[in-house]
Amino acid sequence: MKAARFDYHCAASVADACQALAAHEDARLIAGGQTLVPMMAMRLARPSLLVDIARIGELRTIEAQGGELLAGACVRQAQAERDPLVRARVPLLARALPFVGHAPTRNRGTLGGSVANADPAAEIPLVLVTLGGGVDVRHGDRSAQVAAGDLFEGPMMTSLAPAACITAVRFPVWDHQRIGTGFLEVSARQSDYAYVSAAAQVALDEDGTLLRCALGIGGATAVPTSLTGVAQALIGRRVTPELAREALKPAIAALDIMVDAHASRNYRRRVALRFAEQALMAACADATARSAGARS
Repeated sequence: MKAARFDYHCAASVADACQALAAHEDARLIAGGQTLVPMMAMRLARPSLLVDIARIGELRTIEAQGGELLAGACVRQAQAERDPLVRARVPLLARALPFVGHAPTRNRGTLGGSVANADPAAEIPLVLVTLGGGVDVRHGDRSAQVAAGDLFEGPMMTSLAPAACITAVRFPVWDHQRIGTGFLEVSARQSDYAYVSAAAQVALDEDGTLLRCALGIGGATAVPTSLTGVAQALIGRRVTPELAREALKPAIAALDIMVDAHASRNYRRRVALRFAEQALMAACADATARSAGARS
């Protein structure tokens, strides 16, 4: 099939894009188009106007700002994957990005587009929720920041107004020496949508005690879910697989797990528990290995 007829507007600025969105009720933003274009081809989306924001320079930068890494909404996923600032300041994002689609789609797909699409199986929203980040949003002439926990409302659903434009994605930067990460997912084929994914980032002190922890589950629930209670309960302890499993069991049991043609609810729950444990232990091992490497 081919897309239904539509008009096209190449926005010169964020203000220009917002004006175009406000003037057309069924206008849609496009930057990478890795999700929207296939949906249009299958007539699942039929916007009358595409507002292209990919050429707006201010949306294509990555910079450290205070205690956060600020990535423009139109930063390509491949650009972020290679960026030394991302690897140094937000190691969990760097760990997750190779799992996003395929190399050709990462060359076109954007950070902001993945977040705006709100796919529960997507890796970038999971990292954003796990770390407690957020987005900068422009709506008309008003700007605001929205926390990741308030952004995602359901599969492919966000709290943003239809005419709102994500301008940047904010990732917290941890000020610790011994940081480690873990990321796992399972899918039918490599780089397909994940049935279950788990992300973890930890900071350890010199004797392996947990100083800070972020842990999240994706794919299994309608929105990416941060396991904040589990992370907080483990602070101040040396984490073992047994300790992690006992802390995770009630949290995973309480989740509203999705079921579909690809995976049963019981399967997703079992895998979520196992992956969360493994991601956490992998993060602890990574932090220990990085510390040993730095000393040598």
